[in-house]
Amino acid sequence: MSTRDVPEQIGDLPKIGRPANSALLVQNITTLAEVAAFGKKRLLALHGVGPKAVRILSDALAERGIDWAE
Repeated sequence: MSTRDVPEQIGDLPKIGRPANSALLVQNITTLAEVAAFGKKRLLALHGVGPKAVRILSDALAERGIDWAE
């Protein structure tokens, strides 16, 4: 899947960039709850998900009172 074909934003996730969105969609992750359950370390291991995307996701999780599974 080309990143041009990936939506700019998916589910209730904040905007984290198309490469990161693509990586999450491959894992069938479309919500913050699924991100939290997947775990920070596993996210960072995905091609296309970097520290900036994880920081943005961490901030969004904190705003909603959701903790990482790890």
